[in-house]
This record gives sequence, structure tokens and C-alpha cells, in this order.
Amino acid sequence: MEEFFQLVFAGLALGARYALVALGFVVIYRATGVINFAQGGLVALGAYVAYQFAQEWGVPFALAVVLALAVTGLVGVLIERTMLRRMVGQPAFAVIMITIGVLFILEQAIPTVWGYGAQNLGDPWGIRTVDAGGLALAVRDLWTIGLAALALAGFFLFFRYSSLGLAMRATAFDQEAALAQGISARKIFALSWGIAGIVGALAGVTLASGAAAVDPSISFIALAAFPAMILGGMDSPPGAVIGGVIIGVTQTLTAGYQPDHAAWLGSNFHIVMPYVVMVLILLVRPYGLFGTPEVERI
Repeated sequence: MEEFFQLVFAGLALGARYALVALGFVVIYRATGVINFAQGGLVALGAYVAYQFAQEWGVPFALAVVLALAVTGLVGVLIERTMLRRMVGQPAFAVIMITIGVLFILEQAIPTVWGYGAQNLGDPWGIRTVDAGGLALAVRDLWTIGLAALALAGFFLFFRYSSLGLAMRATAFDQEAALAQGISARKIFALSWGIAGIVGALAGVTLASGAAAVDPSISFIALAAFPAMILGGMDSPPGAVIGGVIIGVTQTLTAGYQPDHAAWLGSNFHIVMPYVVMVLILLVRPYGLFGTPEVERI
């Protein structure tokens, strides 16, 4: 039983990382209706910028993380201002293809600046653990779970009580009606990209901390977080978090037990398990657990 709880805790931490990545997807989709495939690039960029401040320039780690969030958020806004603003009103597939192009540009630019080798992020958590009832809980994982919970609370308060959050909800629901109420769709789009950059950087820092390291492959984690967004509902921040937790726990339990109890499935079955869970849930709930069903008026 101790092994089970240890795996569940590791799964919660992994799910929290997936949730942070998925929140970046959701905020863009919620505001623009477009899936942002560049989110993985923003995740990697945020981790490298934090490394640059903390390790190369000697900035205290907490301040380095705050600066990384600000820089990556600004990069998100610049992407929207220089490329995607021109695509307002254009077909969604063209906008999606641009986000894919941005991802490839970031994946090439990052190793050009920082190289392909793994770098130590310089976080204070390292490989330290704390004992809780016989379980060894990694400090890095505890911080990751706490930061994900804080991000979700921030999303709730922002969308529920702030004027900008209400404007984003109105724009996502009906852009023309929002425009009639004096809401600038362009301002909302830029804001959503800035938030996606901030959340992406936070995800990148948690992925590269502890025993892990900063390397260009971090951007591929976004692909693993994709089922979390689909499963939870593409326009639901709580759904992104719950979907991330489900995917993370399922993947960790599969990695822990499947080799001993179902070895015939192969040695890497835990990698595809998130997609198996996603397919099974979508067969029952096509819009995800908390997604908004699309209503067509005839």
C-alpha cells in the first residue's frame, strides 16, 4: 500500500505539471477558439530564461522565476502582436498553422542561444525530500502541486471577478456582441497570449527543477499534456487541472504496476496510456469532462 500512495503522489505532481501546460492551451482556446501548438515552445523558453537569470546572471532564484514569467509573457504578447493580429477573421486552420510555425521557430532558436546540452536550473529544491507517514515526498513535487493550485485559484479569481476576465469570457462567447459592448477583441487576444506565456514559463520551471534539467526536449512535454486539455474540456481551466491530474496519476500507476502485471503490453505502455484514457472518455463525453457543448442554431 505504501508503494501505491508513493506512486499516487508522484502522479499528482506529474499531473500538476501537465495542468500548468494545459492551462496555457485553454486560455488561448477560450479567448480565440484556436489551439495554440506553440505552447510547448513557450514552456521551454520560460525554463531557459529562468536558467539565464538564475545561473548565468546570478539573480536569486525566486526573482529569476518572476522575471522569466514576465519575459515569456511579453514574448507571448509579441507573437500575437506581430503575427496573429493580422489573422483576425481569417480561417482557424491558417492561425493553427502559424502557431505550429512559431513552435518550430522557437525550437530552433532556443538551442541556437543556449545549446543542446542539459543545464542545471539552479533551483533550491534539488533532490531533497520530506518524510510524511513513511512516504518520501520530493520538495520539488510539493512546490509543483502548490504552484498549480495557486495558478488555478488565480484563474478562477481573474475570470470571475476582474473586468478583464469578464471581457475575455464575453469575447470567447460572442466576439461581435463583445465588440458592440466596447470590448476590444485585439486587446483580449494579446492578453490571452501574455497569460499563456506566463503559465507556460511556470510549467517550464517546474519541469526543469529538481533532478531534471533544462534541455530543448522540454517542449515535447506539451504533447503529453495535450490529452489533459482534451480530456478536461478545451475551454475549462478546472477541467485542464483535473484532466492533468487524471492523466498524471494514470500514467504513473501504469508505469509502476504494468511491467509486473501486464508485461505483454510492452515496456513503454505508460507513455500511450494518457491517450487511451483520453479516447475512452471522449467516447462517452465528446466535449471532455467539463467542456462546453457546441450549440448550433438552425
